[in-house]
Amino acid sequence: MREVKYWKAFNEAIAEEMRRDPDIIYLAEDARGAVGGPFAMAKGLEDEFGGSRVFDTPDSEAGFIGVAIGAAMTGLRPVVDISFSDFLLVAADQIVNQMAKIRYMTGENYTRLPIVIHTMSGAGMRAGSQHSQSLESWFVHVPGLKLVAPSNGYDLKGIMKSAIRDDDPVIVWLHKAMLRTKASLPDEEYLVPIGKGKVAREGNDVTVVGVSHMVNLALSVAQQMAKEGIGVEVIDPISLSPLDKNLIVQSVRKTGRLVTVHEAPRPCAIGAEIAAVVFEECFDYLEAPVRRVSGEYTPIPYSPTLEDAYMPNARKLEAAIREVLQ
Repeated sequence: MREVKYWKAFNEAIAEEMRRDPDIIYLAEDARGAVGGPFAMAKGLEDEFGGSRVFDTPDSEAGFIGVAIGAAMTGLRPVVDISFSDFLLVAADQIVNQMAKIRYMTGENYTRLPIVIHTMSGAGMRAGSQHSQSLESWFVHVPGLKLVAPSNGYDLKGIMKSAIRDDDPVIVWLHKAMLRTKASLPDEEYLVPIGKGKVAREGNDVTVVGVSHMVNLALSVAQQMAKEGIGVEVIDPISLSPLDKNLIVQSVRKTGRLVTVHEAPRPCAIGAEIAAVVFEECFDYLEAPVRRVSGEYTPIPYSPTLEDAYMPNARKLEAAIREVLQ
């Protein structure tokens, strides 16, 4: 096992897949040269694969996602970097009305559309309202797209490789705060499947389902509450669409309680969908109402003090857990 930085785990996945399959191309702003994109995710790719496979795009998300769609329709497997998830909205028509629907609208003419978009989201980094949003639920709502949100470098590398090999469009949702983290990776190749979550920590008293980096918050809170004998089971969905509903249902039927935690504002976010699934499948097992911990329903502040108040944190999550345990 090797200790590998978060960005390097991603970079290894891309490089290994590009060596395996010459049809894979990479498109990103500032992808070429020593920079490797705004977060250095593509560092070194041009040196190995050259300018015919690593493309430095203009600042036009709608344009180069459109290029990627066309490339996929002609047999290539494009991987596209949208540096901040907020900028997906600039290309919303291409993603929602074109990429997600081409296979449905063309019958047997296009039996696959292998595109991966990876993007950074998340608050807490003092990046302001237009560079910090968590908009994953917007795209979970769209049929024809798959969306994954790994919470650590190990799962990031494995699911990135699975996404590149998938014949459907996949959005890989990353979190800026995890750029500082490291993970233990094996030397041998591995894949993390799309559509399967995992039990990140076992417990018998309450189920907490986290999204992306909030899984790590949930694990930290669970570790603290274990000192009081409270068993918090932490579920990492990894994949938000398709969602591993059975995993969540099985956990809630065991614990009888559910708390969800994500950074997005509460209304219509992924926590609401998870709560709805639990109400439909586990109503007779519930010992307490479902609780949702989320970002506040406001644009994300630039002020450090206000941004901290906006964010889900250990205090808010612990309070919700204690509430369902009463």
